[in-house]
Amino acid sequence: LLTTHPFVLPTTDNTVRTAFDAMASRLSVVPQVAAEVDDMAMMRLLAREDIGLALVAPIVVQDELSSGRLLEAEEHPRIRETFYAVTLRRRFPNPLVQEVLAGSASVLNG
Repeated sequence: LLTTHPFVLPTTDNTVRTAFDAMASRLSVVPQVAAEVDDMAMMRLLAREDIGLALVAPIVVQDELSSGRLLEAEEHPRIRETFYAVTLRRRFPNPLVQEVLAGSASVLNG
């Protein structure tokens, strides 16, 4: 895929892009970059328009994957995107956010 298809990639300040570039370098491959995008909504649109293979988290194109409009290529274990949620203690906490935080804490500790 690296040698035969154009890619829609995040900009170079993105950790996923850094991992992708490192992999391409290790393989001595110079991928064809069709677009560099710093916005996930734009990445989704370009993937839908078949501009190239998009290096995007599956959650961003979940609807397209579910409908079959897009297909997911094989995952690479060293290319991962990590999402963080930062919260401040609130005077009137949102019970739904508390439930999510409690669930993620149990996943991390369990």
